[in-house]
Amino acid sequence: MKEFEDRFSELQADMISICMEYVEDRADKVYVYASCEESIISSSFFYLINNKYVKNHKVNEALEDGDERYDVSPKRGFMVLRIINEDIKKVKVLCKEYEKDMPTEMKLIYDVKSGKFKAEYKYDLVYTIDDIKTADHIADEWFEEVKNNNL
Repeated sequence: MKEFEDRFSELQADMISICMEYVEDRADKVYVYASCEESIISSSFFYLINNKYVKNHKVNEALEDGDERYDVSPKRGFMVLRIINEDIKKVKVLCKEYEKDMPTEMKLIYDVKSGKFKAEYKYDLVYTIDDIKTADHIADEWFEEVKNNNL
Protein backbone atom coordinates (compact mmCIF):
# COMPACT_ATOMS: atom_id res chain seq x y z
CA MET A 1 0.00 0.00 0.00
CA LYS A 2 2.90 2.33 0.75
CA GLU A 3 4.03 2.17 -2.87
CA PHE A 4 0.60 3.35 -4.08
CA GLU A 5 0.59 6.26 -1.63
CA ASP A 6 4.16 7.22 -2.52
CA ARG A 7 3.47 7.20 -6.26
CA PHE A 8 0.18 9.08 -5.77
CA SER A 9 2.01 11.71 -3.70
CA GLU A 10 4.78 11.99 -6.29
CA LEU A 11 2.26 12.76 -9.02
CA GLN A 12 0.60 15.45 -6.90
CA ALA A 13 4.03 16.90 -6.09
CA ASP A 14 4.82 17.00 -9.81
CA MET A 15 1.65 19.03 -10.43
CA ILE A 16 2.71 21.54 -7.77
CA SER A 17 6.30 21.57 -9.01
CA ILE A 18 5.42 22.50 -12.59
CA CYS A 19 3.18 25.29 -11.28
CA MET A 20 6.06 26.59 -9.15
CA GLU A 21 8.34 26.48 -12.18
CA TYR A 22 5.80 28.59 -14.10
CA VAL A 23 6.26 31.42 -11.56
CA GLU A 24 9.98 30.78 -11.06
CA ASP A 25 9.31 29.71 -7.44
CA ARG A 26 7.94 33.19 -6.67
CA ALA A 27 4.53 32.54 -5.11
CA ASP A 28 3.12 32.38 -1.60
CA LYS A 29 0.62 29.62 -2.36
CA VAL A 30 -0.12 27.39 -5.34
CA TYR A 31 -3.58 26.01 -6.11
CA VAL A 32 -4.20 23.18 -8.56
CA TYR A 33 -7.60 21.94 -9.70
CA ALA A 34 -7.43 18.50 -11.31
CA SER A 35 -10.48 16.72 -12.66
CA CYS A 36 -11.20 13.35 -14.24
CA GLU A 37 -14.83 12.53 -14.94
CA GLU A 38 -15.82 9.82 -17.36
CA SER A 39 -13.57 10.51 -20.38
CA ILE A 40 -12.89 14.17 -19.56
CA ILE A 41 -9.60 15.29 -18.04
CA SER A 42 -9.29 18.94 -17.09
CA SER A 43 -7.08 21.13 -14.93
CA SER A 44 -6.52 24.67 -13.81
CA PHE A 45 -4.06 26.46 -11.55
CA PHE A 46 -3.77 29.78 -9.75
CA TYR A 47 -1.72 31.51 -7.09
CA LEU A 48 -1.51 33.73 -4.05
CA ILE A 49 1.25 36.25 -4.74
CA ASN A 50 1.85 39.35 -2.58
CA ASN A 51 -1.52 38.79 -0.86
CA LYS A 52 -3.37 38.78 -4.20
CA TYR A 53 -5.20 35.79 -5.64
CA VAL A 54 -4.49 35.59 -9.35
CA LYS A 55 -5.18 33.17 -12.16
CA ASN A 56 -2.11 31.90 -13.96
CA HIS A 57 -2.34 34.27 -16.93
CA LYS A 58 -2.69 37.29 -14.62
CA VAL A 59 0.22 36.68 -12.23
CA ASN A 60 1.97 39.88 -13.36
CA GLU A 61 -0.93 41.87 -11.87
CA ALA A 62 0.21 40.74 -8.41
CA LEU A 63 3.74 42.04 -8.79
CA GLU A 64 5.02 45.01 -6.88
CA ASP A 65 7.09 47.82 -8.40
CA GLY A 66 10.50 46.57 -9.42
CA ASP A 67 9.57 42.86 -9.39
CA GLU A 68 10.74 40.87 -12.39
CA ARG A 69 7.79 40.04 -14.64
CA TYR A 70 6.66 36.47 -15.26
CA ASP A 71 6.55 34.89 -18.70
CA VAL A 72 2.82 34.27 -19.09
CA SER A 73 2.89 33.31 -22.74
CA PRO A 74 0.10 30.96 -23.83
CA LYS A 75 2.76 28.42 -24.80
CA ARG A 76 4.03 28.22 -21.20
CA GLY A 77 0.52 28.12 -19.74
CA PHE A 78 -0.54 25.28 -22.02
CA MET A 79 2.69 23.41 -21.23
CA VAL A 80 1.80 23.47 -17.53
CA LEU A 81 -1.76 22.28 -18.22
CA ARG A 82 -0.46 19.51 -20.48
CA ILE A 83 1.87 18.25 -17.74
CA ILE A 84 -0.86 18.40 -15.08
CA ASN A 85 -3.23 16.53 -17.41
CA GLU A 86 -0.56 13.89 -18.06
CA ASP A 87 -0.16 13.50 -14.30
CA ILE A 88 -3.94 13.08 -13.94
CA LYS A 89 -3.80 10.29 -16.53
CA LYS A 90 -0.97 8.66 -14.56
CA VAL A 91 -3.05 8.88 -11.37
CA LYS A 92 -5.89 7.17 -13.23
CA VAL A 93 -3.58 4.34 -14.37
CA LEU A 94 -2.14 4.05 -10.85
CA CYS A 95 -5.59 3.82 -9.27
CA LYS A 96 -6.62 1.15 -11.77
CA GLU A 97 -3.40 -0.80 -11.16
CA TYR A 98 -3.99 -0.83 -7.39
CA GLU A 99 -7.77 -1.23 -7.71
CA LYS A 100 -8.43 2.09 -5.97
CA ASP A 101 -11.19 4.56 -6.72
CA MET A 102 -10.04 7.40 -8.94
CA PRO A 103 -10.88 10.83 -7.55
CA THR A 104 -13.15 12.77 -9.89
CA GLU A 105 -11.76 15.97 -8.44
CA MET A 106 -8.56 16.95 -6.67
CA LYS A 107 -8.04 20.38 -5.14
CA LEU A 108 -4.40 20.82 -4.16
CA ILE A 109 -3.02 23.68 -2.10
CA TYR A 110 0.67 24.18 -1.41
CA ASP A 111 1.81 26.85 1.05
CA VAL A 112 5.30 27.73 -0.13
CA LYS A 113 6.47 29.44 3.07
CA SER A 114 5.36 26.75 5.52
CA GLY A 115 5.82 23.83 3.13
CA LYS A 116 2.36 22.57 4.06
CA PHE A 117 0.37 20.65 1.48
CA LYS A 118 -3.39 20.19 1.59
CA ALA A 119 -5.53 18.09 -0.72
CA GLU A 120 -9.28 17.62 -1.02
CA TYR A 121 -10.76 14.82 -3.09
CA LYS A 122 -14.20 14.05 -4.46
CA TYR A 123 -15.25 10.73 -5.90
CA ASP A 124 -18.73 11.61 -7.13
CA LEU A 125 -19.46 13.17 -10.50
CA VAL A 126 -19.39 16.95 -10.25
CA TYR A 127 -20.01 18.52 -13.67
CA THR A 128 -20.80 15.71 -16.09
CA ILE A 129 -24.17 15.35 -14.35
CA ASP A 130 -24.88 19.07 -14.71
CA ASP A 131 -26.60 20.38 -17.84
CA ILE A 132 -24.69 23.66 -17.78
CA LYS A 133 -21.49 23.47 -15.75
CA THR A 134 -18.17 22.33 -17.13
CA ALA A 135 -14.87 21.61 -15.38
CA ASP A 136 -13.88 25.23 -16.09
CA HIS A 137 -16.97 26.47 -14.24
CA ILE A 138 -16.07 24.36 -11.20
CA ALA A 139 -12.44 25.56 -11.28
CA ASP A 140 -13.61 29.19 -11.52
CA GLU A 141 -16.01 28.67 -8.60
CA TRP A 142 -13.14 27.28 -6.51
CA PHE A 143 -10.96 30.28 -7.40
CA GLU A 144 -13.72 32.64 -6.24
CA GLU A 145 -14.28 30.61 -3.05
CA VAL A 146 -10.57 30.69 -2.21
CA LYS A 147 -10.30 34.41 -3.01
CA ASN A 148 -13.43 35.40 -1.06
CA ASN A 149 -12.49 33.33 2.00
CA ASN A 150 -8.70 33.85 1.97
CA LEU A 151 -8.07 30.11 1.93
